[in-house]
Amino acid sequence: MEISIIILCLILAAFFSGMEIAFISSNKIYLEIEKKQDNFLSQILTKLTEKPSKFIAAMLIGNNVALVVYGFFMGDLVLKWILGSGFEFSKFTHLFLQTLISTVVVLMTAEFFPKVFFQVYANSLIKFFAIPAYLFYRLFYYISTFFIWISDLILRKFFKTEGDQVQLYFSKIELGHYITEQMSSVEDDEEVDSEIQIFQNALEFSGVKARDIMTPRTEIVDIDLFDSVADLKALFIETGYSKIVVSQNSLDDIVGYVHSFDLFKKPATIKSVLMAVEFVPETIFIKDALDLLIKKRKNVAVVLDEYGGTSGIITIEDIVEELFGEIEDEHDLDEELIEQELGEGEYLFSARLDVEYLNETYKLEIPEGDSYGTLGGFIVDFTKEIPQKGEKIRIDRFHFVIEECSNKKIELVKMSLKE
Repeated sequence: MEISIIILCLILAAFFSGMEIAFISSNKIYLEIEKKQDNFLSQILTKLTEKPSKFIAAMLIGNNVALVVYGFFMGDLVLKWILGSGFEFSKFTHLFLQTLISTVVVLMTAEFFPKVFFQVYANSLIKFFAIPAYLFYRLFYYISTFFIWISDLILRKFFKTEGDQVQLYFSKIELGHYITEQMSSVEDDEEVDSEIQIFQNALEFSGVKARDIMTPRTEIVDIDLFDSVADLKALFIETGYSKIVVSQNSLDDIVGYVHSFDLFKKPATIKSVLMAVEFVPETIFIKDALDLLIKKRKNVAVVLDEYGGTSGIITIEDIVEELFGEIEDEHDLDEELIEQELGEGEYLFSARLDVEYLNETYKLEIPEGDSYGTLGGFIVDFTKEIPQKGEKIRIDRFHFVIEECSNKKIELVKMSLKE
């Protein structure tokens, strides 16, 4: 009988502590959507979440009752085991062993593992155990109400606060987590609704920096301020770009840009159709860069590194594409980045591919850092130099073979995973 009561108390304690952490960890938007379903379970969830503090208080009361009863019977059981062992201990040793054994058992079976498990599967388990949780919620309702009334009274009298208040809004983080969970459940061959993709991009928009979306220095096509208009025209035809950066002596001294439409004005010099650019640091958030460009009525910003040199350029189009996806026009070139799965654990990748994208798409777990964003940057950050073609590089469990490169950057790499 004693063992049965102890096991029952441990199960109840695990349930109460697990439901408490599941309620806190669950996605509030997910719960709201479930509550809108017209069924019995949605009604139970609605009643459980009407007063969050009362539900948590009820779970805490249930957990404490279960632990008190557990402690009483477990202490007696441990004492009987000690006395029946044939060894003689002092009263202090008896108390120490009772406390130690009881604590280890309850921590492992009713606290640590249940909380970890309920936290990982919070959304599913709060639905699964909603009915028994509601029964205990009603059982301890008046006790929890009394204690909350006492706590609110103390908060109002001594701390001059309003006491317990129900949160009537969702955080951006909760909304982002919910959409990410839904996106992760979509199969690779299924097409994601464009509105959902835009919504997810909008949530991530505020955390993107200029260096994440800029056209890097090595890919900037520029023309010198004192070159001829004929040279500028030829460069527009050769590249197919709609805008070309104008520099003076070097890319570290960009003075503006020229739009291809301005050639219809038949300018005498490049300077006569030159448009101003804005200068921004690499670390600026693109939402701030967009705001700055709109206020200054400019279309192009030069991204500067920590030494004041040109790191890259961004345009309003680049920023808008972060929200709505790739915007193609008649001037865009069809540059496809290579990403091929050659076999199990073996890939062929363009070095321009983002590390974050590769991790999400292929579950590679490549380390991410602030000093690089692309696969090529990851390799260069490790080697501290531009590798040669055919060179083999090992970074932890990642093995790379440089397939194509220049003296300025890595173009194509073969990657394999080996422990």
